[in-house]
Amino acid sequence: MADQNSVSAIIKNGEVQNLDNSTKNKNVMPTGYDKDSFLQILVAQMKYQDPLEPTSNTEYINQYATFTQVEQLSNMANAMSLSRASEMVGKTVRITQTNADTGESTQVEGVVDYVTFSGNKAYLNINGTNYSIDDVTEVLDTDYTDAIKAVEDFQKAIDKLPSNLDEISDEEHGLTIDTMYNYYMNLMGEKARNMMNPNYLTALKQYVARIDEIRGDDYRSFKIEE
Repeated sequence: MADQNSVSAIIKNGEVQNLDNSTKNKNVMPTGYDKDSFLQILVAQMKYQDPLEPTSNTEYINQYATFTQVEQLSNMANAMSLSRASEMVGKTVRITQTNADTGESTQVEGVVDYVTFSGNKAYLNINGTNYSIDDVTEVLDTDYTDAIKAVEDFQKAIDKLPSNLDEISDEEHGLTIDTMYNYYMNLMGEKARNMMNPNYLTALKQYVARIDEIRGDDYRSFKIEE
């Protein structure tokens, strides 16, 4: 396996010859070259320059200054990437990955346990697996994910009740329906209530009304004051 820092550029008369048109400017380093690569090219330029038209020291200094600026920008970008990744620790994120062969996309959602930094890239660890920060498509607010979980659990509880209201009894279902009513009215946040499927809210109202009817009580209100 070739050394990642090896230099394959050809030097002729003090200039790099095998770069594409976008990088032939002697004051611009090709993408992916690190400081060691640059210094090797610089030494080669000095060694093989045309003795009749030597490159001036000023030009060498300009080349190095340009590379240093690019390197500093790269380091700053890497630091910002790590900082951004670190801010995601403890948050729920959604990862979207696309299969290069099939073009199919898959999504992974989970809480970021910690971040690592390798090969100038930040990786988020979710349930023991590392994912590139570049694949993050959504960062979900904690209140939002809590609301989604509350709604899912609440609607599952409604699904467990008999679909036929005639099968509802105070002895078997009264306490459950009372608890669900109290939770919806007093404990469920506004965000979660707004996420509820209207059909489930209608079903809850019907169950509550059925229990009130069985007991001979006044029908309970669903008016919520924020």
